[in-house]
Amino acid sequence: MTAVPLPRQPAQPPDRNDDVSGSSDATPVFALKELVSRLNREQHKIQDLLSSLGFALRSFSNLNQFLELIPLMASRVTDADGGALILFRPNGQVKLERLHCQDMPWGQDVRKALETATRQMTASLSGLPPGEALARSSQVVTMLDTQVARHLGTEIQIFGTGILIKNSERGRLYVFSRDPDYEWTETRQKLVRLIADQTAVAIENDELTVELRKKERLDRELEIGADIQLRLLPRQCPTIQGIELAALCKTANRVGGDYYDFIPVDYGRGHPHSDSSTARWSVTIGDVMGKGVPAGLIMTMTRGMLRAEVLNGHSPARILQHLNQVMYADLENSNRFVTLFYSEYDPQTRILSYSNAAHNPPLLWQASTDTINRLDTLGMLIGLDAETQYQDATVQLHPGDTVMYYTDGFTDAANQHGQRFDEENLSRAFRWACLQYDDPQLILKHLFDRVHQFIGVGNIHADDMTLVVMRVQP
Repeated sequence: MTAVPLPRQPAQPPDRNDDVSGSSDATPVFALKELVSRLNREQHKIQDLLSSLGFALRSFSNLNQFLELIPLMASRVTDADGGALILFRPNGQVKLERLHCQDMPWGQDVRKALETATRQMTASLSGLPPGEALARSSQVVTMLDTQVARHLGTEIQIFGTGILIKNSERGRLYVFSRDPDYEWTETRQKLVRLIADQTAVAIENDELTVELRKKERLDRELEIGADIQLRLLPRQCPTIQGIELAALCKTANRVGGDYYDFIPVDYGRGHPHSDSSTARWSVTIGDVMGKGVPAGLIMTMTRGMLRAEVLNGHSPARILQHLNQVMYADLENSNRFVTLFYSEYDPQTRILSYSNAAHNPPLLWQASTDTINRLDTLGMLIGLDAETQYQDATVQLHPGDTVMYYTDGFTDAANQHGQRFDEENLSRAFRWACLQYDDPQLILKHLFDRVHQFIGVGNIHADDMTLVVMRVQP
């Protein structure tokens, strides 16, 4: 915040024969009292004006209304003839925002001079990117001060100070007087700086309000997206003959990239209706690389395409192959990929057919032998290679057998020491739960509790966690 150096007429010293009070026969005591009284009146006037400005800062919700007062207040508290507020726009434009002059005819000349100065400044910055133009604010200020002084003329006494927001100069507040005896005392300069600081606060508050509204709008959109995504996940597990199901998805953010689904395989092909407990059902789990809204959008796309593909009645491997070919172009452009494990269960034979696209292999606990096996086949990520081939596999399930589908949010969960929960701990916790509980819901709850205990109280896991437990009834 600097004063613009301009040639000024030297102030003439008062005539020693003149009395301060304006009366030739006034006593020195009376003259002193008049001087003190005048100073008190000036001080009260300044306090009232600044108090009004503070009230406006607290009360006005419209920035333009507040800025309208700035040149007026600055000229009033300094007994100047006028004031001008010039702001630097983010697009590199230098604009005369507000102007106040007590003498309206003279004010038109001042406006023309200042508009000419700002146009020339904008033209000189037009070849620079907006970010670079703002980065060179010190040079811009020096050039602007010079242009303003040149166009207003040497007979005008000017003081200019910066509008500083986070150490970045966002504009200039100028106050000027035509009085050749007018002096920019330290008190007047401080008053102008004070008003400039109030202006900076108002501008920053307005920008924060705009950002807050954008955030609130984004939050509402995220809430809607999270609600839609939640509705796309199964509201409840289907009734399938001979098995019990439990499933839960906990997203790290409001919108996640984990996916699980139960799809009636025979629906629409002349077979039993999808609600029939004897119909074949697919149990699917997947994970989109990444988190947040982009992952959620891809998850939604995957769900729709997979459900359409299941209706064709192909084998699990062929379904994954077709899904990969259809989604390849979109996923390649997004630089995101999907891991997916697709299985179909036949209640009549208790055979689980499956194929894997690089997802974490589900764990099968066999009740008769108290052993755990991984259900896996070779296959690449969905969207990585359009020509990827997938493999089919089957497993015969028996009463008491339990299959656990999960995403890597479980195995990648880390404690405060950076240690991962990993598949070995998950397998151990899964086996213990299968021995202790017959209800898949209790097994699911135990596994989530075990992971949360491992992470530690107060620690937040940064990845989505999804679990599906399928148990063959005894």
